[in-house]
Amino acid sequence: MDVTKATTTTVDSPDATTAAPGAMRQIELTPTTADRDPGRYNRRRRMLELTLGIGFPIALLILWQAASVNGWIDRFNYPAPTDIVREFRDTKDEWWEAIKISLGRLIPGYLWGVLFGVLFGVVMGMSRIVRATLEPTLNALYTVPKLALISIFLIVLGFDNKPIIAVISVTVFFFVWIQTQAAVVSISPSYREAARSFGSNRWQMFRHVVLPASLPQIFVGLRVAGGVAVLTLIGAEFVFTPDSKGIGYKINFARTILDPPMAYVGLFIAGLLGIVFTFVIRLLGRIVSPWSRDDRSIG
Repeated sequence: MDVTKATTTTVDSPDATTAAPGAMRQIELTPTTADRDPGRYNRRRRMLELTLGIGFPIALLILWQAASVNGWIDRFNYPAPTDIVREFRDTKDEWWEAIKISLGRLIPGYLWGVLFGVLFGVVMGMSRIVRATLEPTLNALYTVPKLALISIFLIVLGFDNKPIIAVISVTVFFFVWIQTQAAVVSISPSYREAARSFGSNRWQMFRHVVLPASLPQIFVGLRVAGGVAVLTLIGAEFVFTPDSKGIGYKINFARTILDPPMAYVGLFIAGLLGIVFTFVIRLLGRIVSPWSRDDRSIG
């Protein structure tokens, strides 16, 4: 059928006053741009989404700049974006060192949390006995404030980077474990039955059924955990840093000396770090599970 031509169909007329019983009326369906030229439509839609995604924060920054410069808001408490850029330019060496140190805490903590979170999630999702044994305890531990564990980790692990890494790992673990277990449990039983009908053992079941079916949802959990890891890093560095360095430490230090531009630089860096971190995880998810549907295509 040629989609470039309008198609028609007939249905029973609902209006009994204007049409005899059993009369038919025609409805004309005009093909849209997406039907006539899908490639062009998708390119234009991606360009529109990219323009909106970039244009909105730029518009906010322009409005912020105008409000600060014209005195609509207090420039001391809400410095203009140009003041924040100037602050970063004047102290960029200190900030690059802080970023390097914070990444040295963030990445190991995230990786350890992901490793154990995926492991526990898969095992507990595949075994009802293991799930019944461990889930109540893990649910209880999940409610414990993670930053409160720093004091315990300081006593157990010492006064270096290990307590911060441990706090990030524990936080990431719970987010990844919950999402991974839910992804494994929600796999359609028909997939498992089909694998059993071919005589698959537990490893083959995991390799060919559980892993491919659950990977898209697992990476959703990894992205959420990536943002939470950055939040936990900043909060942990507020509480303790062994060398008085790091993004969170500098933000907290700016508070103590009443230096809003320094605090805003730290906030912007933390936000950019979270954006880049989650983008890398999203990109890795597309590479590892190309069959998953991109969440941006919904709607």
